[in-house]
Amino acid sequence: VQLQASGGGLVQAGGFLRLSCAASGLTVLYVTWGWFRQAPGKEREFVAAITWGVTSTSYADSVKGRFTISRDDAKKTVYLQMMNLSPEDTAVYYCAAKRAGSSSATTAYEYWGQGTLVTVSS
Repeated sequence: VQLQASGGGLVQAGGFLRLSCAASGLTVLYVTWGWFRQAPGKEREFVAAITWGVTSTSYADSVKGRFTISRDDAKKTVYLQMMNLSPEDTAVYYCAAKRAGSSSATTAYEYWGQGTLVTVSS
């Protein structure tokens, strides 16, 4: 199983980015996708998750109203649309996948991508 994250980069405060994460070797039909991030010197933290089937989403309070997670199972891809970015959003963003229900715990996720760096300048 491989998860390949992309879409990171340098953006000014107030700008936007869309991250993508494509899976290979994984049946995504019953998978919950998650996005996490890790800023320098900090622990990895939950950002957003989206379940399978009748999809439900969950977000960290810090990104609610600014970030949107979505999935395209035909493409085996999950997206994270990030709007109104601030320097506090600067981090390496990781996609992750797990079977069954949603979770915000890093330990619940079985598969991880390699991370993509998002840098927001002030």
